[in-house]
Amino acid sequence: MIRLQNDLLSLRAIESEDIDLLFDLENDLDLWKYSNRSQPYSRDLLQKYIANAHKDIFEVRQIKFAICTLDGIAVGFIDLFDYEPLHHRAGVGLVLREQDQNKGYGKSSLELIALYAQKYLQLHQLYANIAKENQISIQLFEGQGYTFVGIKKDWNFYEGQYHDENIYQKMIE
Repeated sequence: MIRLQNDLLSLRAIESEDIDLLFDLENDLDLWKYSNRSQPYSRDLLQKYIANAHKDIFEVRQIKFAICTLDGIAVGFIDLFDYEPLHHRAGVGLVLREQDQNKGYGKSSLELIALYAQKYLQLHQLYANIAKENQISIQLFEGQGYTFVGIKKDWNFYEGQYHDENIYQKMIE
């Protein structure tokens, strides 16, 4: 697996040492509404996920990277999902620990994942589905050249009501 790095952070394959962070982020109730989740992941299931993370993106249609500071501390994850090699596109998902937000890690991670997607997967575009009220994510993705292209009305149901989800795209060629 290649290792992507810039002057702020690196992206690397997820490893068994990431289990605690993955467990905490995947089971953060405040984040479930943005990830279409309604039940927790067990530590055992996540360990199996990590053990199978080496599988080829062509087989499983997704890849997840740990976002790490230059001294090797994992602060979050970024993934490509719904990979479509025929159409040269994939979705992007990003999550950071709360204490590591607003430090430039999101911006740097999106830059690195776009380089990876273009150079190693020959992707033409990336997309992101972002809850309409998630202004922090909207600003992050727009700042990295993602363009608003539409709304999925009443797409997700949480907190007792329906919520719209925005669609953003970025052409990377």
